[in-house]
Amino acid sequence: MLNQNDILQTQDMIDKRHLDIRTITMGISLLDCCDPDIERCCEKIYRKITRCARDLVQVGQDLEREFGIPIVNKRISVTPIALVAGACQADSYVAIAKTLDAAAKQCGVNFIGGFSALVQKGCTEGDWKLIRSIPEAMASTERVCASVNVASTKAGINMDAVAEMGRIVKRTAELTADNQGLGCAKLVVFANAVEDNPFMAGAFHGVGEPECVLNVGVSGPGVVYHALQNAKGQPFDVVAETVKKTAFRITRMGQLVGQEASKRLHVPFGIVDLSLAPTPAAGDSVARILEEMGLQVCGTHGTTAALALLNDAVKKGGVMASNHVGGLSGAFIPVSEDEGMIAAAESGTLTLSKLEAMTCVCSVGLDMVAIPGDTSAQTISAIIADEAAIGMVNSKTTAVRILPAPGKSVGDRVELGGLLGSAPVMPVHEESADAFVARGGRIPAPLQSLKN
Repeated sequence: MLNQNDILQTQDMIDKRHLDIRTITMGISLLDCCDPDIERCCEKIYRKITRCARDLVQVGQDLEREFGIPIVNKRISVTPIALVAGACQADSYVAIAKTLDAAAKQCGVNFIGGFSALVQKGCTEGDWKLIRSIPEAMASTERVCASVNVASTKAGINMDAVAEMGRIVKRTAELTADNQGLGCAKLVVFANAVEDNPFMAGAFHGVGEPECVLNVGVSGPGVVYHALQNAKGQPFDVVAETVKKTAFRITRMGQLVGQEASKRLHVPFGIVDLSLAPTPAAGDSVARILEEMGLQVCGTHGTTAALALLNDAVKKGGVMASNHVGGLSGAFIPVSEDEGMIAAAESGTLTLSKLEAMTCVCSVGLDMVAIPGDTSAQTISAIIADEAAIGMVNSKTTAVRILPAPGKSVGDRVELGGLLGSAPVMPVHEESADAFVARGGRIPAPLQSLKN
């Protein structure tokens, strides 16, 4: 039962500590929209999305007003388009991306995810068509997000897809150079992608999901940071317990909103993703939480250990608060979207290599990292391969959302605006990995994949 103190504490978290529902995301299956004629396929897609999600934004706004809880984004995820469009007799799927964009605008949502392909073990003809459509699709749409899963613990790493994704990221940056390579902020390369992720840019509606479902993503780095200020000098047992209790409160709020939204929209409630997703606002930073544990600057020695504690405690607190926790659930470390990460990167303490080490224990991977615009496609592919290997070997989701900033070099800054923030351009190693990437083929799955 909630008591008056619980209510007052939650209100304080909303008013002063940046607590919010980061997103309510409606997942919609488009498998029944397949058609050999791409125009008919697009018509079916548009009709289904606008029918299923027509009330999503209004319900979100109603809940904000009635509960007094900010719901920052209303989003849609759809079945990976490579599966839906596989039957289409077309050389490109850009027309489908434009249809998704039009449907998203009609529904009034912030983003729509699912311009995606799952190629961890190999690529179909439809997969290649989708992948090679990504640069133009990202350049010609505003709200469409793309993702490609290139590796899994069960399948290994598809290095042919990894090599191609380096070129795709590079081309996407070039085609959106007028917006500082913004298209790359809507493109993520995964290992072990999950089917119920409500967060962009990696959201898609998995084939194991129902016809329509509502997933919720909560956030509250500022709340955790504030709670830890009352545990200064205390042992790590106390730190972990403090984070767990705070994550419990945050997740309960997310479940309340999700269940009510599900009821009003007449779709099943899916999961709560209890990830700590930062924003560029002061006081809403994961990096500052780590520094509150005793680090002078995020990225110094001890950062990985601090992040491991935070990620684990968030999950433990969240699973006690909801029967259905899913998505990514943990701590995100997107550089451009985190005020503390930006400061640490600009000081030189937080490097690409340190970020890679941190991804072994956080919820995602190298996220919203800006690198020099002249970085080669092969180097980008090698960065993706490293991150995919971490996910594959550790049986966890990892991802790369990297921004080769056109015309910019180390020390410059990419200004993306809004929740995407700004990113200092970080150095990459100058030594070549070209011959490594050129080998192609598949890196075999690790021994721990044989669990049956």
